[in-house]
Amino acid sequence: MQKSWWKEAVAYQIYPRSFYDGNGDGIGDLCGIVEKLDYLQTLGVNLLWITPFYASPGVDNGYDISDYQAIDPAYGTLQDVEELIAQAHQRGIRVMFDLVLNHTSDQHPWFIESRKSQESPLRDYYIWRDGKNGREPNNWRAHFAKSAWTYDGQTEQYYLHTFSPQQPDLNWQNQEMRTALYNIIRWWIEKGVDGFRLDAISFISKAADFPDHAGDAPYIFRRAPMMHGAEYHQFLHELNRELLSQNDIVTAGECIELTVESAIEVAAPERQEIDMPFLFEPTEYVINHGMDVPKLKEILTRWQVGLHSKAWIANQFNNHDLPRVVSLFGDDQAHREASAKLFGTLLLTLAGTPFIYQGEEIGMTNNPFPSLIDYRDLAAFSEYQKMTEEEGLNSTAALATLHAYSRDNARTPMQWDDSPSAGFTTGEPWIMVNPNYETINVAQAMGDSNSVFAFYQRLIALRKQHDALVYGDFELLLPEHPSVFAYRRSFEGERFVVVLNISAEMSDMGGVDFGGGDSADLILNNYLDIATTLRPYEARIYRETA
Repeated sequence: MQKSWWKEAVAYQIYPRSFYDGNGDGIGDLCGIVEKLDYLQTLGVNLLWITPFYASPGVDNGYDISDYQAIDPAYGTLQDVEELIAQAHQRGIRVMFDLVLNHTSDQHPWFIESRKSQESPLRDYYIWRDGKNGREPNNWRAHFAKSAWTYDGQTEQYYLHTFSPQQPDLNWQNQEMRTALYNIIRWWIEKGVDGFRLDAISFISKAADFPDHAGDAPYIFRRAPMMHGAEYHQFLHELNRELLSQNDIVTAGECIELTVESAIEVAAPERQEIDMPFLFEPTEYVINHGMDVPKLKEILTRWQVGLHSKAWIANQFNNHDLPRVVSLFGDDQAHREASAKLFGTLLLTLAGTPFIYQGEEIGMTNNPFPSLIDYRDLAAFSEYQKMTEEEGLNSTAALATLHAYSRDNARTPMQWDDSPSAGFTTGEPWIMVNPNYETINVAQAMGDSNSVFAFYQRLIALRKQHDALVYGDFELLLPEHPSVFAYRRSFEGERFVVVLNISAEMSDMGGVDFGGGDSADLILNNYLDIATTLRPYEARIYRETA
């Protein structure tokens, strides 16, 4: 297996709006990130993924970009970006930016020019179509709107938007448009950026004839014809050839509806497309069906075994679009610290580059927003409207669903200490701070040698020291156990066994087979003492010696 720096990296995702406010205006910024680089170095991470801070009207919190080469004044300046890159590099930390290549803001100069007339020289930078039978060109539904098409009266055509009407999709079939994007990416690489997370990359190629979805409803949500079109791999290969393969950078793709086979198609080295897609299946399953330990074991084992020596994956259990892992997967009440440590153990002992989301390393939880007006996410309002107007849910039930699954759960301010606003800002925070910040915060965690933070430090250091936890093969142990997830990682004579009791109940070890070695030493445990049985959410790592 070919070794790479990005395979051995431990990555950390920053949502800058909520990370740290350096100027007191209530919004996190680039200077704030620079101020906290020493903290990140202390944690042990060495790759940062920073979500968009480009110029934007902010309809979708920066994922509607109006200028890829300008910085939103709320976050700082281009000089601040350059300083961030330089300061991170001084600490041995590489930096990966978020690139939104499927769509722009409707305030982007390209779209403003495109919508002027059907003869505009940039008209074909976007996807415009005539209506059909007095309605939209087809019945596709957008993520944040009923229809994926918006009528423009000035030119009497509809434009396509996979997400909100303020996020028109780019037309990747236009070579001139692609070249313009490549020039922008090249410009950022010259600034010293070490990689890119490719947002919504699955949607850059659509079904050529824009077919209707089957069904009688006026607007039907089906992703299939909206993504993975016939030119999908051609576009990714061209992107790689023009830019990625010529520079020592990493690419991680937000690839939707991924399977082991399709992951290999985009990430196998011989394909020359992207380095790794993000794995969403475990989190999506839990969101849709609830926590099911046997199913989680099946999913992760299938991916670990199926990708080994064939392709690489980016592992994460939460991000800016997902609920907090300790609330979704674990127990954020009685066993918050134990379950936070357990899922950190799982994340950092699997094959694939681990991505820690800000606050995960201190066990931050979902936020109990009191009412709809406390939310800030475009998707929260869209989902609430859908649940109450189309699905018949009452307000209480709709709010309960948002509390469990809203993207804003991950977007509350980072909890730095127990001072007002959790030490995130001296001003008024742009979104509600989780009220548990007085007991769950960085200052408290860094002063406790048994904290979630301290445990993450040890996990990260262990992963960096042992190639078996990065490149090793994966062997499932105790496949029939209903609550214990146990597995072996082996590489070049080095072997580790990880034992996780994903349950609030006590459990036996289930007769873990340590492979006939002379000894198996317990080297890391999320409890302070050793017991003969596994306690709730207990995580153990053993090192086998011959």
